[in-house]
Amino acid sequence: MNLKTDPNLGSSLINRRSIHILGAGLNKERNAHKAVGELSKKGWRSVPVHPRDAGATISGMPIRYEIERDVELDVVVLFLAPERTRNVVRNLLLREIENPPLIWFQPGAEDETTISWLNDAGWDFVYNDCIVKYVERNDLRRTISQFPWFRQVQDKDDSGCSIWTVHEASDDVDLPNTKLEWVGDLVDLLLSSNVIPKYIRSLVNENESLEGCARRLAS
Repeated sequence: MNLKTDPNLGSSLINRRSIHILGAGLNKERNAHKAVGELSKKGWRSVPVHPRDAGATISGMPIRYEIERDVELDVVVLFLAPERTRNVVRNLLLREIENPPLIWFQPGAEDETTISWLNDAGWDFVYNDCIVKYVERNDLRRTISQFPWFRQVQDKDDSGCSIWTVHEASDDVDLPNTKLEWVGDLVDLLLSSNVIPKYIRSLVNENESLEGCARRLAS
């Protein structure tokens, strides 16, 4: 269902914590890059997704390689060409997500085929509007919540070992010099079905928080 004209769209956005922004890479001239910082300042947990730039950051937010299974999906914003958008939406629909996210097509990302899929599946979506402009136009904001984030990369000496590091929400880092194995924040670490966060969760000691465990392993 297209929610663009729904008077409850604003309150729906307010109640959604995470916004995955596909196409948000390191090119500062791109609107997707700018959207990460703008939506973060308004209180959302912005999650940039860009395969080429994964492991680096935008406004202190780590760029993910892809949308992993079982992570928190509230809003998915598409700054992509229609062909790539179609592939993303197809893959999400095939996951049979119990609580589907709101799909937001940035202007130029939508096409009739993708919209018809979402209509048939009963998923909510918005098109012909920019999410940043919508938020500003309606003066929407959430209470800012910041999360530490974590990154695992291969060691430089080709020993097969990995380096696990912890970073604060405001930390900006460049692309890793070695292969990225996983990156995500505390929310991802709790929910992701990727083998690395699952292994970290298995190492939590009695009376130790997941964050405490992740920080201990990075020391």
